[in-house]
Amino acid sequence: MAIIRNEALHKQVAAAMRQAIATGEWPPGTQLPTETDLAQAYGVSRPTVRLAVAALRSEGQLDVKQGRGTFVRTTVHGPTNAMERTVTLRGSQYETPTDTWFGHGEEPTVYRTRTDAITAPLLDLDEGEAMFACDRLITDTSGDGRALHRLLLPMERIVDTPLAKEPGVTPAEVYTTLAAAGHDVAWRERVNARVPQPDEREALRLSEAAALLVVHRVTYDRPSGLPLILEETRLGAETTAVTYNIEATKPRRANRAAKSAR
Repeated sequence: MAIIRNEALHKQVAAAMRQAIATGEWPPGTQLPTETDLAQAYGVSRPTVRLAVAALRSEGQLDVKQGRGTFVRTTVHGPTNAMERTVTLRGSQYETPTDTWFGHGEEPTVYRTRTDAITAPLLDLDEGEAMFACDRLITDTSGDGRALHRLLLPMERIVDTPLAKEPGVTPAEVYTTLAAAGHDVAWRERVNARVPQPDEREALRLSEAAALLVVHRVTYDRPSGLPLILEETRLGAETTAVTYNIEATKPRRANRAAKSAR
């Protein structure tokens, strides 16, 4: 490798490695030579190679597999799975496209917890209010989609329902139970992204460069607007997309004006 003055050495090594990947010298899935071999090949020190590898890892071009080595990542052309965020009512039962995901994941872990700075505002509660939490790793049987799902049931919102005794149910079962308790249920969602924690990356099988999508769904009572439960779904943005059906709605003022004109 020809050394260029006034340019950081590790950047020059990274550029040479990037070129090797782009030209097919190192095809996807290839294990890179050892740090020592790379240092000899490029005529630089091992710390310089380490910095170059770190740069390509941050770009998502390389993956480090513990105990095995560093590999060229398979090119990702976009999410290969989709999580449809719709709800269907059949008779008195609610269904979602992800019901099958819950049937093929891990057994749920149910425990007691309390609202915090994130969940309290979404549920319109003070911090420290008692809740049941139900955690699951769910999987898509038709693909390789994986997601971490958390169902949060505030005690005061479910006290008079069967959920107070059996909180380890699926979201669709919760919707049906809430409707049977007299609620006209509706939903709103918020989606944001962040860097995954190590345990999240491992559970979802994400690369080091992957972003984590976090979807918060609030089920609320339509007439009163009162939040009833909260769901948090975490999934890898590079492997799974979230899709929505969107319908046009009239502004509330327009609806009121139309009613008063009748």
